[in-house]
Amino acid sequence: MEQLILALPMAIVVIGAFVLMLLSKSTRFNLDKLNLLAVLFLAIAFIMQYFTLGNHTIAFLFPDVFGESFILDDFSTIFDMMFTGGAILTLLVNNDYIKSRQYYSTEYFTLILFSVFGMIMLSHAHELVTAFIALEIASLSIYALAGYHKNNKVSSEAMMKYMVLGSMSSAFFMLGTALIYGVVGSTSLTEIALYTSSHTIDEMTLLIVGASFIMVTIMFKIGAVPFHSWVVDVYHGAPYPVTMFMASTFKIAIFAIALRLYLVNFAPINSFWTEMLQVITILTLLGGSWLAISQKLVKRMLAGSSIVHSGYLLIALSSIGLGSELAAPAIMFYLLAYFLSAVGSFGILSFISVHSKKQMSYEDFKGFAERRPYMALMMSIFMFSLAGFPSTIGFLGKFYIFSAAIESGQILLAGLGIMTAFISVYYYFKLIAMMYFYPSQTPQKKLTINVSTVLIAVMALLVIWGGIGTSLIPFIPGADGFIDIAKQAMSSLK
Repeated sequence: MEQLILALPMAIVVIGAFVLMLLSKSTRFNLDKLNLLAVLFLAIAFIMQYFTLGNHTIAFLFPDVFGESFILDDFSTIFDMMFTGGAILTLLVNNDYIKSRQYYSTEYFTLILFSVFGMIMLSHAHELVTAFIALEIASLSIYALAGYHKNNKVSSEAMMKYMVLGSMSSAFFMLGTALIYGVVGSTSLTEIALYTSSHTIDEMTLLIVGASFIMVTIMFKIGAVPFHSWVVDVYHGAPYPVTMFMASTFKIAIFAIALRLYLVNFAPINSFWTEMLQVITILTLLGGSWLAISQKLVKRMLAGSSIVHSGYLLIALSSIGLGSELAAPAIMFYLLAYFLSAVGSFGILSFISVHSKKQMSYEDFKGFAERRPYMALMMSIFMFSLAGFPSTIGFLGKFYIFSAAIESGQILLAGLGIMTAFISVYYYFKLIAMMYFYPSQTPQKKLTINVSTVLIAVMALLVIWGGIGTSLIPFIPGADGFIDIAKQAMSSLK
């Protein structure tokens, strides 16, 4: 019975996907109703995930049926809550945008739920083939979502580019799995961990090659340089809701499996990867900064800057191999910080685009503070957070990342991270300057209050609250409490 209860959140999401698929052919259910139904399934799953947090007394899900394929721990549950929460925000914040575009159909909600189901599977995966299947379930749904505007040439090109390159990266995952199986004789992460802990580096050459192939897939999925060629074009071509979902929620899913592999199963060979990760981190920070600076469209700038944020996360990932205890919790905190800021900023772009079909450039934001003062304020908060400005959650996230780097002795890498954070001030504050220091060509818009604007405002407040760090109000925890939760989750890893 306990196993069934713990499996219910995952089951509810996939059942919801099939229910929405069946209802999509019914004329009684329009986009609004299906959106609310999808949110309902996700909300039920989120609530159940919350109540199972800290209550895991069994290690594996239905071991008689699945063996050790699915693990149950606080680590995966925290990530599950991020996935379902991210999907809920994606659906609610973009509701008006979806209704304003005729190309959206009822299948959109099914694809979102299948993608979330794949992400949840990925966070619980304790066996490489299971992880591959979960990754493909999530990826295939996002491939379809990226090209959802099928009559738009840019969107179709984005889908093809992402699907072809993504399929190639998935092939590396399977090749790596095959090599590891050839060495260990199993794809179970438990068996791999036992093997790596009982053999020397010289005895694991083929396993290291296989693990490196798997890491290539992970680097591609997070858009690290030199596996980043798809990021800007795909983010640009995909509809705003999909770009929001990819930039925030899907990136979190990839780091879920990366952390599990890096912290436990491949931990004995982390030292082999440290220098390679450091090189990739440097290239990612510098390459992403160059891409972000060179963009004229705000959406493409945010896409380029997402590469830089992957670089910050890689700083902490490389710190794990050098013994930093803060690095893994710092990654989880930074993922939350970036999630709030990215969803908020893309949400504002989506809100603006409801009545405009053009891609928003820097020039289009001239005088935005006069037209929509409250939206301009919230966009400024998100830009401050992404740049790591003090008093925002983005600052605290970067502080933890750089502290982990210094703790592990990576002083130069921390310095480079700080330098790229200063560089980011240019392209983030450029948008703020356009909003506040240029006159508006159009009159002030009437304040619109709906679900989208309320949620964006809540996220802006959370970004500020996250920057405070400690609790200011009794009985309400500060954002730094999430670090303690993350540390507890890390201790549950097996």
